[in-house]
Amino acid sequence: MKKEQNILQDTFGRDHTYLRISLTERCNLRCTYCMPEEGVQLSPKSHLMTYEEVFDIAKTFVKHGVTKIRLTGGEPFVRKDIPVILEKLAALPVELSITSNAVIIDKFIDVLKANGIKKVNVSLDSLNKEKFTHITRRNQFDKVYNNILLLVKEGFQVKVNAVLMKDFNDDEIIDFIKFTKDLPVSIRFIEFMPFDGNKWDLSKMVSYKEVMKQVNGVFSETDVIRLQDAPNDTAKNYSIKGYQGSFAIISSVTNPFCDSCNRLRLTANGQLKNCLFSSTESDLLSKLRQGKSIEPTIKKAVQAKFKMRGGMDTLEKLQKPDLHGRNRSMITIGG
Repeated sequence: MKKEQNILQDTFGRDHTYLRISLTERCNLRCTYCMPEEGVQLSPKSHLMTYEEVFDIAKTFVKHGVTKIRLTGGEPFVRKDIPVILEKLAALPVELSITSNAVIIDKFIDVLKANGIKKVNVSLDSLNKEKFTHITRRNQFDKVYNNILLLVKEGFQVKVNAVLMKDFNDDEIIDFIKFTKDLPVSIRFIEFMPFDGNKWDLSKMVSYKEVMKQVNGVFSETDVIRLQDAPNDTAKNYSIKGYQGSFAIISSVTNPFCDSCNRLRLTANGQLKNCLFSSTESDLLSKLRQGKSIEPTIKKAVQAKFKMRGGMDTLEKLQKPDLHGRNRSMITIGG
């Protein structure tokens, strides 16, 4: 008797065990690479998942093999029922983590601990206060910086995500790495990626190769240690000899990790995206509200996943605005 294929396995044999759930499209920052300057049309509240719906959909994914869930936004902590959502999801047999801009995370330390969350990713694109204000369009640098220190002090495993942009923050690469000397944090440099309204072009991107060129120009070959990457890791991980922390490079553009991708994304309005770069979505929320099974829709979406970057399998295709412009802006996908 032929064994039925897992609905979370795609046509390339990739098993999807990691679900990223966006809880809101709202954010208390306005980062230029994430949100268009003119803002975005937010979904009406009635179109967004309730905490019960978040839990019901998550439960279905866990039933079929998801072992890790990361909550994102917008900024997840601006959602008023975040404590309830965390409590519900913490009851599932998964590793639960969260991504935040850390502006108000200090108010939720006890909630995070109570629900077993040990891993927190924080977005911070500059260690320079003026640059931070420019890119986020908000004056919250001190709050974010101090909250990163607070998270470390409270025992959380902290990763700091920095989107690199040429002639803006690429001169801070070494400063970021030196930030890990006395702090057990992981700095993750992310290549600038194209989304609707963020004015992306290849010339603004700082590649993996360019990052390592700077690193090798400052640190000796014996001091730069290549670390073992975790299975399905999106990043290439390194540390500097004698440093408490580490750094990594997420090269989604120049050196994609699609062959081992195990990720799916659920937007705040209940749309399943089988790839961050995908221009198509599958509506799970409407099916759920109609009382229908969401499993066939999940299976169809996973089966439709391209081998690489939503079908943009070359840099030439990635540079065509008519292709990447069909995608949402990052704020409405979920970080």
